[in-house]
Amino acid sequence: MKMVKSLVLGSAAALVAMGGAQAADLPVKAKAVEYVRICSLYGAGFWYIPGTDTCIKLGGYLRVDTTFNGGIYDAPYWSGNNGLQTRYMDNFQSRSRLALTVDTRTATEYGVVRTFGQADIQFNDPDGTAPFSGFPNPTGASFAAEFLFIQFAGFTFGKSASAYATPWHGYPGNNTSFLLGGHDTVTGVNNIQYTAQFGNGVSGTIGLDAPEVYNRTQVYNTTFVGINALGTSPSAYAATHSPDIVGNIRVDQAWGLFQISAAAHEVNGAYNILTAGTAAPTTLSEISGHPDTKWGGSVMAALQIKNIPTGPGDDIKMDVSWAKGDIKNVISTSAASPSFAMIGSSGVAYQSIGLGATSDAVYSPGLAGNDGALKLTEAWGIRGAFNHNWDPYWSTSLFGSYTSVRYNGSALDTTTAMGAYCAAFAVTHPGQGATYTCDPNFNTAQLGVVTRWTPVKNLTFSAEVQWFHLDQKMAGVSVFSPGAPKPTTAYEFKDQDTVSLNVRVQRNF
Repeated sequence: MKMVKSLVLGSAAALVAMGGAQAADLPVKAKAVEYVRICSLYGAGFWYIPGTDTCIKLGGYLRVDTTFNGGIYDAPYWSGNNGLQTRYMDNFQSRSRLALTVDTRTATEYGVVRTFGQADIQFNDPDGTAPFSGFPNPTGASFAAEFLFIQFAGFTFGKSASAYATPWHGYPGNNTSFLLGGHDTVTGVNNIQYTAQFGNGVSGTIGLDAPEVYNRTQVYNTTFVGINALGTSPSAYAATHSPDIVGNIRVDQAWGLFQISAAAHEVNGAYNILTAGTAAPTTLSEISGHPDTKWGGSVMAALQIKNIPTGPGDDIKMDVSWAKGDIKNVISTSAASPSFAMIGSSGVAYQSIGLGATSDAVYSPGLAGNDGALKLTEAWGIRGAFNHNWDPYWSTSLFGSYTSVRYNGSALDTTTAMGAYCAAFAVTHPGQGATYTCDPNFNTAQLGVVTRWTPVKNLTFSAEVQWFHLDQKMAGVSVFSPGAPKPTTAYEFKDQDTVSLNVRVQRNF
């Protein structure tokens, strides 16, 4: 009986175990897998974000630049220790940059909603410092944010190209970020803008740009702040009270592009009494008053010609600009608007020096006969490039520019821009009217050629040679010091030249 009972219990346990095992082996319904789908609505590289109707594209590039006798991105040695050719001048400078881009687009009843952003991780060689203080951070990197914007129903909000800009900005065919002659917001500026399409390739855009970052050059208070040894002065701009008002009319056709742009820019001074050499306020600044605000502006005409007979894909790009009180739209780089101070040889003095002061306006409160009003400076420029493809792997671009900056009036009339400037220049440069003549007007010229080799798709090697010429209008000799380590001695005012070589490798993805 015991044996029968044990057999029954054992059989029951076995059946239970078998039933459990069979239950575990039953198929379980898996969760549905969402596969990434290609989005062909907006070109190659887009795919749908799983679970949404939004398309996304990830991309970017890795770029390595080295420039000999020039700064990052082929910046001519036209200022600072590099322009003055001291022992703190770097013979070459390099930058490595990784750019990452995110582009999203969603179709809606109002049209496409787009967001775009670009972030840069980069490491630069330090620019000539005096004295050299050791490695800035050999394992560190800097971060930069370029375009960050939203587009919807014809509107653009955020950090994007100005409505004033051409599609090529300051790059009609060059590597250098320092081709003068016109506008450049290639890294974006905070703005709001609206674009209307009129059909047949005709469009119009109007916008409001924030001017603080790039589009405010300098305002010189020549009486209390003064002009320093290099012909410049700390800026006496007041705070931003108004955005720049910008716009364009553009025609895009199979033959190329034509665009007319215009900008209005507010120029305002801080106070009449400011600290000499720094433009910092004092306890007398507020009660001293300030110059009345003036509006300046600029215009630009741009032209691209395609399908030229030199070869498939060849084109010519060029633009011409004029500005008054808005000099950044002529003396422009992808960063700030530069002033110039370059050293060279001399047969009559210790060395020669070329100076070019870039400003939006000057004012001279307190000088006899001067009304203390802003005197706006003027400038014009032209730049362009011819781009030729030798074959699918090799291409060459020939590019150049010419600019002119003018301080109106005469050196002896302190009620004019030139007179106010020269009166302050004489304080730091003895001998005006005797050993030298004062004329702050200047011109610049650039000429360069770049050749590119693309052995495989999206990998390009390039080499660029650039010549820069400063045509300054001072004449004669003065005894002063351009700043340590330069001695106080005789310097001849003279035109200057420099040549640089940039080599680059870039991989797009």
